[in-house]
Amino acid sequence: MEIHKSTKFLGIYAVASILLRLLPHAPNIAPIGALALFAGARGKSKWGLALPLLAMAISDLFIGLYDLRLMAVVYGSFLVMGMLGRAIRKSVSAENIVIMSIVGSALFFLATNTAVWAFSPWYAKNIGGLLESLVMGLPFWRNSLIGDLSYGALFFGAYALAGCITYANKFIYNKANAKI
Repeated sequence: MEIHKSTKFLGIYAVASILLRLLPHAPNIAPIGALALFAGARGKSKWGLALPLLAMAISDLFIGLYDLRLMAVVYGSFLVMGMLGRAIRKSVSAENIVIMSIVGSALFFLATNTAVWAFSPWYAKNIGGLLESLVMGLPFWRNSLIGDLSYGALFFGAYALAGCITYANKFIYNKANAKI
């Protein structure tokens, strides 16, 4: 039984995502959001949506765990990013990847910063405290957006390039065999 190309790429991207989270990097510039979007858009099974969560869980075991309520919001946000990927499954394009990366990153920012406001003692439990939490999170959102867009370009771009190379090889092979 041959493993589908997208499944191979998902496996490679998941391992790379774990390793990249463990290496030193700027806060929130990580590949998990892009992995979730790719898994949703290109994964052959709904179970593929669990792969980014598994990559997060494995790397979190090494990085360290934190408030379970906040972790639930973080993991849930990545699940939503996977569902955004599923929404563009039949129309994967550079434009849709960029749009869904921005939407996913914005939803992640709003959900996680609202959760930090709600579950931590750091901010007053009023609209001013929520706004302060959101403002304090803006640099992290910028970094998340950089990570989602750059890793998304890398993941989707490498997958598309592999498809072009495969097509070109088949074309060349067929042309060569036709002359024999």
